[in-house]
Amino acid sequence: MAVTAAGAQKTAETVEAVFRIESARIIAGVTRVVRDVGIAEEIAQDALVAALEQWPESGVPDRPGAWLMATAKHRAIDLVRRRETYARKLAEVGRTLEDAPPPEEPAGPDDIDDDLLRLIFTACHPVLSTDARIALTLRLLGGLTTEEIARAFLAAEPTVAQRIVRAKRGLARAGVAFEVPYGADRAERLGSVLEVIYLVFNEGYAATAGDDLVRPALCEDALRLARVLQGLMPAEPEVHGLAALLEFQASRIPARTGPGGEPVLLADQNRSRWNGLLMRRGVEALHRAGGGPYGPYTLQAAIAACHARAGRYEDTDWATIAALYAQLARLTPSPVVELNRAVALSMAEGPSAGLALVDALRDEPALKDYHLLPSVRGDLLARLGRHEEACDEFERAAGMTRNARERELLLDRADRARAGRP
Repeated sequence: MAVTAAGAQKTAETVEAVFRIESARIIAGVTRVVRDVGIAEEIAQDALVAALEQWPESGVPDRPGAWLMATAKHRAIDLVRRRETYARKLAEVGRTLEDAPPPEEPAGPDDIDDDLLRLIFTACHPVLSTDARIALTLRLLGGLTTEEIARAFLAAEPTVAQRIVRAKRGLARAGVAFEVPYGADRAERLGSVLEVIYLVFNEGYAATAGDDLVRPALCEDALRLARVLQGLMPAEPEVHGLAALLEFQASRIPARTGPGGEPVLLADQNRSRWNGLLMRRGVEALHRAGGGPYGPYTLQAAIAACHARAGRYEDTDWATIAALYAQLARLTPSPVVELNRAVALSMAEGPSAGLALVDALRDEPALKDYHLLPSVRGDLLARLGRHEEACDEFERAAGMTRNARERELLLDRADRARAGRP
C-alpha cells in the first residue's frame, strides 16, 4: 500500500516523539551490552533510522519503545560478536546470547531503571569537567540535540559537539565502569549527579547571559531528571531535597517575568500565578527527604518552602530563612550563601544588619565578578536612604551582568535611586 506524504510525515513525527521519550533508556540498555556510551548512542541512533525507514510501510508497532529497544540491542549484540572473539565476549554479555536471540523488550522495569541509573552516574562522572558533564547529561538523558544544548547555553554548536565527543572519549579512556557506585564512593558520585541537575536548572531559572531572564525548557529538563532520580533512588534524602527545591523554584517561574519578559522582583510578584501543583509536589518531596539532619539541597528546599508558605511577601518568615541560611553556611561555607543570608538578615533585623554582612564580603575573591554583590548592596543602601551610593552600586552591577534583562532592571533601579525613589 502506497504511503502518502502526509502519512509518512505523521509517522516520522511519531518516531521522533517516541525516541525523545525512550532514548535515555535505550542508550542505557545498550551501554550495558557494549560498555561504551558513545557507541551506545550511535546504535540508538541507528535504531531511530531503522524506525524512520520501516514504520511508514509496516505501521507504528503496538509497543514502539520496546521495538526500538529490541532493535538497538540486536545491533549491539551483533557489534559485540563482530568486534570480539565470541568465546571471550560470552563471559561479559552472557552465555544465553549463544543460544537465543535477545528479548524483544527489556526484561522488566527494574532492569531498565538499573541501567538508567548506571547511565546517570556515568554521564555525571567526576572524571569529566562540569561543562562536559552537563552537556553529556542533556544529550544522553535529556534527549536534547547538540543544537538545542548550544542554543540553551548560548554556545557555538561546534563547541558543544566537541565537548560531547571529548566527554565520551574521556569516559572510555578513563575506563569508567558502567555501574552504580556503592560504599564510600557513592556519596561523592551522587553529589556530582545532583550538582549537574542543579546547575542545569539554575541556568534555566536565572540565565547567566542572553536576552531572556528565564529559559523554562532547561528548568523542565532538570526537573524531569530530578523526578526520575527520585524514582530510582527513593532512599536518598538529598535526592528528594533537590527535587523539592526545584519543584518550589519552578512553581514561581510564571510570576518571575512580566508581559514583555522583564524581571519581576520577589516582593512584586503576583503570588496567585505561582503554580500550586508544583508547590504541593515540593512539600511532598521535602517530606520524603526526612526530618534531618538536612543536606545542602534539603536546606535550600526548606528555605524555598518558607517563601511558598507566605501568602504575601510581608508574611515571609525571614527569621527562619536567615537561620536556615546560617545552617547552610556551616554545612557548605560559601560567600554566595553568606550573601543570601545577608538579604534574609536585612529583612528580619533591618538593612543595617544585612549591610554589615555584605560589606564583610566586598573583598572576597570569589565574588569579584559576581554582579549580585553590588546589586544586593545597592538595595540595602537604597533602603537606608543612601541613594547616591545605591545608584553607583546598581550601575556597577549592571556593568557586570551578561544578561540583558537583568541589566535593564539594574539600570532602572539606578535611575530610581538617583531620583531618590525606592
